Amino acid sequence: MKILVGISRVFVGILFIISGFIKLNDPVGFSFKLEEYFSPAVLNLTFLEPLALAIAIFVVIFEVVLGVMLLVGFKPKFTVWSLLLMIVFFTFLTFYSAYFNKVTDCGCFGDAVKLTPWESFTKDVILLVLILILFFGRKHIKPLISNKVAVYSSLISLVACVIFANHVLNHLPSIDFRAYKIGSNIKEGMSIPEDAPKAIYEYAWKFNVNGEEQIIKTFGDYPTVDGEFIGVETKEIQKGYEPPVHDFTIERNDEDQAAAFLEEENLIVVVAYDLFRSKKEAFAVIKKVTDDAIKKGYKVIGLSASNENEIDPLTKEYGLNFDFYFTDQTTLKTIIRSNPGLVELNKGTVMQKLHYNDAEDLKLETLPNANLNMDLDLKRQLDSVLELDQKYRALLSTAQTKAELDSLWGLQHAVDKSNTEFIEKIIKKHGYPGKSLVGESTNKAAWYVIQHSDKIPDYLDLMKEAGKNGELPFRNVAMMEDRYLMGENKEQIYGTQGMTYYIDGEEVGFMWPIKDAENVNQRRKEVGFTQDIEEYSLELGITYKPVTLEEAEKLRQRMINSNKN
Repeated sequence: MKILVGISRVFVGILFIISGFIKLNDPVGFSFKLEEYFSPAVLNLTFLEPLALAIAIFVVIFEVVLGVMLLVGFKPKFTVWSLLLMIVFFTFLTFYSAYFNKVTDCGCFGDAVKLTPWESFTKDVILLVLILILFFGRKHIKPLISNKVAVYSSLISLVACVIFANHVLNHLPSIDFRAYKIGSNIKEGMSIPEDAPKAIYEYAWKFNVNGEEQIIKTFGDYPTVDGEFIGVETKEIQKGYEPPVHDFTIERNDEDQAAAFLEEENLIVVVAYDLFRSKKEAFAVIKKVTDDAIKKGYKVIGLSASNENEIDPLTKEYGLNFDFYFTDQTTLKTIIRSNPGLVELNKGTVMQKLHYNDAEDLKLETLPNANLNMDLDLKRQLDSVLELDQKYRALLSTAQTKAELDSLWGLQHAVDKSNTEFIEKIIKKHGYPGKSLVGESTNKAAWYVIQHSDKIPDYLDLMKEAGKNGELPFRNVAMMEDRYLMGENKEQIYGTQGMTYYIDGEEVGFMWPIKDAENVNQRRKEVGFTQDIEEYSLELGITYKPVTLEEAEKLRQRMINSNKN
């Protein structure tokens, strides 16, 4: 018995210290696991969910300290009783999870060692046996050192655990065992090897054969049975390979843009899995850091599982100059244990991860496309203007009736009027708000507003100057000039403007007359267009055919008369 107690003592003590330390390294992660256990779908102890982090910290510190106390032989009766009560509870918990398939990973060893529910239960049964040996043979647990040293050892382990827990809570886990650790590539983590095991399913097919129910089991094939099919039940016999990174999406407007963002070379991601529970004051620092990143040439996005009703007020309150995208909450919790937190990606590889307390330690280079003088507040305003410019235009194609179409146009005209007044004030103060002032993605905002107004004659020269100076892509200037010439009933230069109309229910279209049409493709190429006139026309639904101004006027009159009819 003495030998069994000695072996059990060492094994249980070391295992509790290792298990506790792994979870102590990531108490936030363990609290997420406890929240899963407390949820309505498992134990339905929802009143404990707000206390999950506090419980997690207490449990993991207690686990480590009990392991130390067992090894040094301090207060053996208290230690063994505590170990027994703890292991009985966790054995019940893992059995419940395994039997009812409620929680697929107990979190016993954090993210360092993943155990299936039945593996977790088996581990706890073994520990229960060893702790029962300790319980019945506790008289053999003698101090390895003097009682005074045992006391100090236990107290030192307790204080060390508290200090370490405080450190990882206010920063990040010292050791990252997750698939999103620094140096990991998310794209590679999502890939599935060709020789990866596939999931195996058993299908129980139910048939009515001569008035009796008959069940035939197969592994996928539909059985040949002379009877009436009733239904089928599917059971997973063997799990297939699951890549380390799964359920990773970056969605906006129901479109997954993860693939595009994982190709970005210099991407800063603000992760806030739940804005309601996030540290709001941290966004003041987040704004400062992300504004600096944008000016230095980095692309910045936010990832959250929160909805627009939470995102928009926060964005406005702190003046955040980046857009939020939707990602699954569990995935975001796995990426970083900070709400909010910062992650730097380079083509999908994690380069840096920082807790919001360390946000100002983000290391940023000044990239070749940096714009250190960018006015980010003006950029944010123009981004909003650009969004409004397209708001109702995007809905025009969905209109079912003329009344609905007229209503949308009425709303858009009101927006256009307001946008034009705002842009005129900006131009008066700053000149054209181009690339050097608001960045490359926003430098077309003022162009869009003027393009959709009656102010083209007033600002065309300003646009040309902006195009020559690289403040605005010259192909945009070309489109505006063509629109101006068409409005003046003159030949366009670059072939960007066409007209479509309906005659007797059939859509008819033509490209507005082009000056020196033979060389239009060369001119298009010189100003940055990648399509020739023929390809561009087809994109507009028009088969290109040169027309004269006289022919164009006749076609336009037919269009006007057709609309009247």
